[in-house]
Amino acid sequence: MSQEIRNLEPKQLWNKFADLNAVPRPSKKEERVIEFMVNFGKSLGLETFIDDIQNVIIRKPATAGMENRKTIVLQSHLDMVHQKNSTTVFDFDKQGIDMYVDGDWVRANGTTLGADNGLGVATIMAILESKDIAHPAIDALFTIDEETGMTGALGLKGGILKGDILLNLDTEEDTEIAIGCAGGVDVTATRKYDLVATPNNVIAYSIIVKGLNGGHSGMDIHKGLGNANKIMNRLLYNGFEDFTLQVAEINGGSLRNAIPRESSAKIVVAEKSNDAFTKAFNALSADIKTEFKTTEPNLIIELTKTEVPAKVMKGETQKNIIKAIYAAQNGVYRMSATMKDLVETSNNIARVLIKDGEILIACLTRSSVETSKFDLANALRSTFELAGCEVTFKGSYPGWTPNVASPILDVLVNVYQKQHNGEKPSVVACHAGLECGILGTNYPKMDMVSFGPTIKGAHSPDERASISSVQKYWNYVLEILVNIPVRG
Repeated sequence: MSQEIRNLEPKQLWNKFADLNAVPRPSKKEERVIEFMVNFGKSLGLETFIDDIQNVIIRKPATAGMENRKTIVLQSHLDMVHQKNSTTVFDFDKQGIDMYVDGDWVRANGTTLGADNGLGVATIMAILESKDIAHPAIDALFTIDEETGMTGALGLKGGILKGDILLNLDTEEDTEIAIGCAGGVDVTATRKYDLVATPNNVIAYSIIVKGLNGGHSGMDIHKGLGNANKIMNRLLYNGFEDFTLQVAEINGGSLRNAIPRESSAKIVVAEKSNDAFTKAFNALSADIKTEFKTTEPNLIIELTKTEVPAKVMKGETQKNIIKAIYAAQNGVYRMSATMKDLVETSNNIARVLIKDGEILIACLTRSSVETSKFDLANALRSTFELAGCEVTFKGSYPGWTPNVASPILDVLVNVYQKQHNGEKPSVVACHAGLECGILGTNYPKMDMVSFGPTIKGAHSPDERASISSVQKYWNYVLEILVNIPVRG
């Protein structure tokens, strides 16, 4: 890790971020970071404990003169999305993130950076450790498993937190204050299929789709980015419709909350159709690249001869599943009718794995409207059930309904204007899944807002955090702390 990171300002925040990023913290494998955070809290002599679901809570009393202010909850999640470039050799379970400075950006070498939500965690750590930052009484809440199910927020019981106000430090534009977000549900289609012996007189190919930007399946879903699973399926559809292409296996995407960047497939075509197939494949590849030349200038589609596999999918199953993936909604389903430019409902076809007689298709469906969320989920269910799949819904969590009359929102707007010569921040709802809506179910009277520094490319190896924005954000946090209202 570059020592440059620890020398950045504000040093107290960047040093905590560097400490945190030295600890492996994949979603659902947070044991090491939980231990790290508990040891941190206890080393400061602060009340520190773990709840039933393994969230970490650290309490710090108010500083002198701030005892009459409302208690605040500072909240961020401990886990991070693990994505890496296909050429990057890296073990997320064992290695800390390798960071470096690139102009105004902090990046990681070939992997996600963990700024989502590590910068929020580091902010809270710096405040807890400080001896000279004025603040009211604090409940610091570090939740687990935000990225793959929000089980930490879902499992937090009422009555544990003492705060009246919650500041969630998990948004990614420093000019925005979020007061609402989307809910989500995991839609998973599975089925078994019959394998048949590969016919004689065929040529086998490996197809690779790579070089896509990827990104956050909520915040980036409206940007027209390529989905590797949909692009691969389009290539296969053309092949089996016209050249009796047969699939041996498909492996595309990874995490539900990341727009898939890469996909691979092994296929065979009849020797007699080979020339026509390769000509048509190259033409279609060129068309797809042209379509995506603005949003995906680095898209690569490769067709390479390979060894003939022993078995392939049975024809009828292949036809049905490829048609189902083609028909399944991916991307924006509906824009909000009440908030300008807000995606209301969307779906990300995140994972397609077809191998050894088993099919798995994993989606994340998001919406700020619960009924619309399940409308799209049911449309996906219907599509995949027509292809013979069993479809399940799991991990459903609610959205966060905006409260434009929020008192703490007024505080944040006023502080922002004071620090930026009257310029107003944007008050928004976002299409990502923030934990505020979930936490609000057990703490319905808690006043909540979400904000953070500028982070680009979250959930992809292009994730980067703006150094100048972190400085701006840190000053903002410090001023908010001294402007927390007095208890009524």
